[in-house]
Amino acid sequence: MARLFCYLTAMALTILALPVRAEDGYDLWLRYAPAGQARGTDISAHARAISAQGDSATMASAKQELQRAVTSMTGHAPALTTEPTAGSLWLATPGSAPAIPVSLKGLGAEGYAIRSIDHAGQPITLIAANSDIGILHGIFHWLRLAQTGASLDGLDIRSAPRIGLRLLNHWDNLDGTVERGYAGQSIWDWWRLPDYKGPRYTDYARANASIGINGTVLNNVNAKAESLSAPYIAKAAALADIFRPYGIKVYLSVKWTAPMELDGLKTADPLDPKVAAWWKAKTDEIYRAIPDFGGFLVKANSEGQPGPQDYQRTHADGANMLAAAVKLHGGIVMWRAFVYAHDNPDDRAKQAYDDFKPLDGKFADNVMVQVKNGAIDFQPREPFHPLFGAMTKTPLMMEFQITKEYLGQSTHLTYLGPLFKETLDADTYAKGKGSTIAKIIDGSLDGHRLTGIAGVANIGIDRDWSGSIFNQADWYAFGRLAWNPDLSAEAIAREWTAMTFSPDPRLIDPVVAMMMGSREAAVDYMTPLGLAHLMATGHHYGPAPWVSELARPEWNPVYYHKADADGIGFDRTKSGSNAISQYAPAIARRLADPATTPESELLWFHHLPWDYRLKSGETLWDGLVHRYDRGVAYVAGMQRTWESLRPLVDPERFAQTEAFLAIQHREAQWWRDASIAYFQSINHLPLPEGAQAPAHDLNWYKARSFPYAPGHN
Repeated sequence: MARLFCYLTAMALTILALPVRAEDGYDLWLRYAPAGQARGTDISAHARAISAQGDSATMASAKQELQRAVTSMTGHAPALTTEPTAGSLWLATPGSAPAIPVSLKGLGAEGYAIRSIDHAGQPITLIAANSDIGILHGIFHWLRLAQTGASLDGLDIRSAPRIGLRLLNHWDNLDGTVERGYAGQSIWDWWRLPDYKGPRYTDYARANASIGINGTVLNNVNAKAESLSAPYIAKAAALADIFRPYGIKVYLSVKWTAPMELDGLKTADPLDPKVAAWWKAKTDEIYRAIPDFGGFLVKANSEGQPGPQDYQRTHADGANMLAAAVKLHGGIVMWRAFVYAHDNPDDRAKQAYDDFKPLDGKFADNVMVQVKNGAIDFQPREPFHPLFGAMTKTPLMMEFQITKEYLGQSTHLTYLGPLFKETLDADTYAKGKGSTIAKIIDGSLDGHRLTGIAGVANIGIDRDWSGSIFNQADWYAFGRLAWNPDLSAEAIAREWTAMTFSPDPRLIDPVVAMMMGSREAAVDYMTPLGLAHLMATGHHYGPAPWVSELARPEWNPVYYHKADADGIGFDRTKSGSNAISQYAPAIARRLADPATTPESELLWFHHLPWDYRLKSGETLWDGLVHRYDRGVAYVAGMQRTWESLRPLVDPERFAQTEAFLAIQHREAQWWRDASIAYFQSINHLPLPEGAQAPAHDLNWYKARSFPYAPGHN
């Protein structure tokens, strides 16, 4: 008995010594860590109480979030009151008492004002908005300041979203798999919905609301018709009920032939009255279940998906038929411009422009054309899509990929904030200098009322949501830039790091430095100097620039790099496909000459000899090799930096990142070696002095096979 008592006592002491929970990443950037970490001000002095009127579900969520956060950060739960008191957070909308002492003009339905004021001689923090949703966004802003160590004194903040629709696109399938998802299965448990609604759905809504995301497309753009069946409409309605208090609407991707598959219609011709009537009836059915349903996302006549062109109709014909069905309910149609045809012998990069430019001005006023950031497919680097700036009469919606199909998937640390900013800041010259893509998608350049931006989600059922801790930063950066495209990628990285890890500058500075160069490093070790689409077939995992035998020419990497004994690159000037003509004249002139083309896009637009001289003076071949080496070296540097931070990071998240950086370094070396081995087999040139030969011969790299790589169904 004495031995048993000693054993149980030792067990109890061990359990007491363990942390309450592991840092597994589930809390994302909403950790609300205790204020023992260095902060710029005393949080408790500014949040002794929460003063708010109204009992809407949104206001209840706002107050609950504040109580949860302040209690976690300070150890003291703020009181709930209806009148502002000293040191309180006052949540106020028009009509509440006392009167709001700030102007809410220009803040719209989602914006907010935060101001430090004296009320009846007492210092308080006012969070005011035109709606409860605005209040919710405002409290998340205040909590961001509190978590990052910013001063909470003397606040005078006004913020409203620049872009109206800020959506996640989930490529989630009804069987629970996620196309191009690297964080496990879908978070939508379709089998148990609508009856079981787990707490993760609410946490998903909280995370999105905290960064201003206001919509989610629940299902894959490669949609199944069953998504529009009555049982699945009920499942979507259950999610909509959870998301509504957080200001998030649900949308659905649709399959063009759903009327035929679900109800036996003989055609899906958009100009057939029976087809239009079917869609109107189906839309009415959805809105009865989901009164604030957002609308439809459509992938049509692309990669084998059916669409209106099957009936000799245009994309505008199809989009406008759907738009008429949702218009009376206030819904929209998002029609994707990701189209390319297998029988087009010219240039895949030109096809979306060729299809959609002639339709400018022919879409209904509740249709947005959703355009990827580049003309191929979410490559590590692409020039901006030429449709931006070319369709001035049509609202264009940006589509970014948050999940990293071509950027190392879940294990490579490649922060996407710089990629997003590179595109948003790109100048189209559509109406002269300063016609940036950000101004196009926020509607200010062309005066569009309907504006939007979408990100293909990287979310799954992994405890850390996104497959790694650092992949969370891409979700976060997308939301912050969707709200305000003028934010800097570095400032966003600093916010995320402070909230996710610690506001300690000893940690923030090196982590942010790692993040800011990580995407460029991936470009270097994967696709330097404007190369693109060099990945392996199907799963898109790893290098395979040698692939040349796929059924469709534009699926083959050799189609894109066109390497031969004389040189490398895709000629998109007048002597080639003339894709440069799809850009504004000022840009086309610059791209026509290799000397004035940015070297980061050089081989995208030009086929150049191996001995072409780069601005550094080195040959093109030597420059390629040196960039491959630079990318690998950067990852090795991130490993060293991360190791130096071991004392400042919790063991669980440190170990995950340490392991993933080791994977990234190994795979960066693989990309470098396989690419060099292949290109060297074509040009037969020696490596530059000091460069190491690939570890294996080319046949070894070609023989590698990954039939069960994740993310590909």
